[in-house]
Amino acid sequence: MSASNRNVCVSGHQPTYLPWLGLFHKIALCDVFIFMDDVQYLSGDWNNRNKIKGPGGPFWLTVPVRRNASASHLLKDILVEDASGSGRGWQAAHLRSLEKCYRSAPYWNRYEEWLRTIYVKSHWTHLAALCETMLRFFMQELRFTPRFEKASALNFKKQKSDLVLEHCERFDATLCALGTHGRNYIKQDDFTERGISLYFQDYKHPIYDQRFGAFTPHMSIIDLLCNHGPHSRDILMSGNLTRIDLEACVAAAPTPSVLVIQAKETTS
Repeated sequence: MSASNRNVCVSGHQPTYLPWLGLFHKIALCDVFIFMDDVQYLSGDWNNRNKIKGPGGPFWLTVPVRRNASASHLLKDILVEDASGSGRGWQAAHLRSLEKCYRSAPYWNRYEEWLRTIYVKSHWTHLAALCETMLRFFMQELRFTPRFEKASALNFKKQKSDLVLEHCERFDATLCALGTHGRNYIKQDDFTERGISLYFQDYKHPIYDQRFGAFTPHMSIIDLLCNHGPHSRDILMSGNLTRIDLEACVAAAPTPSVLVIQAKETTS
């Protein structure tokens, strides 16, 4: 398919600390990625925490936030606890945890300097800024290059399904890639009636060589990167839908529709 015939695929996600692999698969499918920093912060969600794997198994790394001191409860305004100068703040603690888990991993040296820049040389005040910096680095490392747009700079007005539709219409999308939970709130007919096909992600988590015993899925992307470095992109995508596959499914559909896509066969 030529570039001129290619669909315009839009996707988006809220700021997430040290995201899991599935987010990057969704990014791999889109032309425009909306960094949704203009929606509500959710306590107990993934905005400020994620899991890594250590000698005792998986555990959380959580960025402490100052929700009540923030200008609003929108993600762009959420403040984090001040960790400067103490030597015992959350930034130093997270780096110590990452070192304990991954300093003997095959590709720790590839990421150590960047991690020290994040946790030692940088002073973070806002959660969204930290998440954006991390996400942009991980996208570059994985060689995923959609157009990156910050929602807070684009003055979107709507909410939930209508907000996603607003994203799509702003960038003339003909295709929208959503997480699996999008089925719970997306008003599908609103999209298909406007010529926009929908794909609800069904990410098949790969199994890869990992430290500390039997494989545990759904860790932060940093777990894959430290263990597999430049091979991480291929591992992340293995057994999963590619953009070429997605285009073929759209072409086979008679009208804009909710795409039904068969899972790809995985190889051992």
